[in-house]
Amino acid sequence: MSASVEFVRYVRELLAPLGDIRDGKFFGGHAMKHGGNQFAMVMGNTLYFRVDDISRPAYEKQGSKPFSYSTKNGVVQVRKYYAAPAELLDDPAQLLAWARQAISAAGTA
Repeated sequence: MSASVEFVRYVRELLAPLGDIRDGKFFGGHAMKHGGNQFAMVMGNTLYFRVDDISRPAYEKQGSKPFSYSTKNGVVQVRKYYAAPAELLDDPAQLLAWARQAISAAGTA
């Protein structure tokens, strides 16, 4: 589930207005950090944002699923990261709003 180089570049451009975003490889994917806190990751062609108990219901309402991966013992769900709703990629203002919420969730972790 490697991160697509093109998709990472696209996400980086969309998130540029947030300021100092650092990113790099992360377990076959790509991590994005703000202020030293990881708030997003890209796995394949999917953007995942960090959630907390306050923001998680909005993702679930949109039908987003948590990041998951398979092991020999079954599927592991990482409920700290949910897929960003696809329509956010077509609405930069909303994407930035959700990203700011993810930055806040990452900062209180």
